[in-house]
Amino acid sequence: MTFVTKLSFQSGDRAVLDDVVSDLKAMIERKGAECKGPHSEPPERIRVPQYRDLGVGDEFSSWDYTVYARKLEIHGADHIAREVGHMEFPASVHVEIEVEQKKPLGHRQN
Repeated sequence: MTFVTKLSFQSGDRAVLDDVVSDLKAMIERKGAECKGPHSEPPERIRVPQYRDLGVGDEFSSWDYTVYARKLEIHGADHIAREVGHMEFPASVHVEIEVEQKKPLGHRQN
């Protein structure tokens, strides 16, 4: 059975995000693993209201920011995926890791 490790990255700083993802992809490929991506998602524009106090009423202008996202997939190479899972990433980059088990075609479901 093969494992697919799906990595999702989000950040408000596109330059840092792109550096992290490109460095990670280069490291994965240098170690001989199959890596798909990075896949970019459209930037998401977030608007957050800011209030002067805890009561409803007076507001400051809204805080607007953009969130950028990238996705990578590592196929097989469990030892490399495990290494990536233990890496330190910049505080400005949010990382989610999902591991999916792929069964070969024709494999019986028990």
